[in-house]
Amino acid sequence: MGNQMDKLSHLSYAEIPTVDPHGVDTEEGPRIGVSYIFSNDDDELGDGCAADGTMKDPNQEEKQFDRRDEVESAVYNRDECIYEKSVKSANLEVSSPENLLNRCKAGDLVEFVAIGLLPHWAVYVGDFQVVHLHRAEVKNSFLTDASQGRRCRIVNDFYKFKALAPDMVVQNAMEQMGLKNRELSWRNSECFAAWCRFGRREFKMGGEIRIGKQPYRLKVDMSDKHSHMLEFQSLEDTIMEKRRNDQLGRKAMLQELAAHFRRVCLTPDSRAPAFCLFLR
Repeated sequence: MGNQMDKLSHLSYAEIPTVDPHGVDTEEGPRIGVSYIFSNDDDELGDGCAADGTMKDPNQEEKQFDRRDEVESAVYNRDECIYEKSVKSANLEVSSPENLLNRCKAGDLVEFVAIGLLPHWAVYVGDFQVVHLHRAEVKNSFLTDASQGRRCRIVNDFYKFKALAPDMVVQNAMEQMGLKNRELSWRNSECFAAWCRFGRREFKMGGEIRIGKQPYRLKVDMSDKHSHMLEFQSLEDTIMEKRRNDQLGRKAMLQELAAHFRRVCLTPDSRAPAFCLFLR
């Protein structure tokens, strides 16, 4: 399709700075973060793999999700919040696929989560089935099979866009079944499922014109008083980084940021001591 993008390598915080490479938000207000160039996230490449790329045993109890390690974040398009995952605004509790079936309605978005894995999203289409992007193909599966042993939850309210009618959401999902590889217009299961529900082109590969400005901000909560702010040119790139943080988990993400800020402290910058102090 005409909006396909070539794979690009993921770079570190220090390699693609924007206005200010420090990216910490305090109670005094936000500071500019950084932007990224990504490889193709597509959790079909990461399904069944740990964060370090090693294969996981699908029968291991380690897949049980630990809510205490969940990353809370929000996405802003300029000044408008378009996505929020927070204990203050959404029910983040997870359940077994069998229990979730009692609450699912056609058109619902379902997220499957597990320690060290990218979150996997699907569209519930009724009759215990979901449509989802999995291993570079849009497939129809039973919800219990699509979970692959992971915990799950309904995530209709994470994105703040107005949803399409449930029958339209189901139709969007069903009409894409069988698409694969170069026919696909989405880089991961979350973008596909969200596009089905909201119908917005921003979720598609190349769905937004890049003109040098960075209108999207990803705010990652680090503590009650501190957050990390990053800026991106497209919603697609913002989602890619958000998902990477979800895969890392809160503890590993904070360790990565701490390592970055320690490197910043070694550079000649008048604000560096404040960041060093923050890390202690």
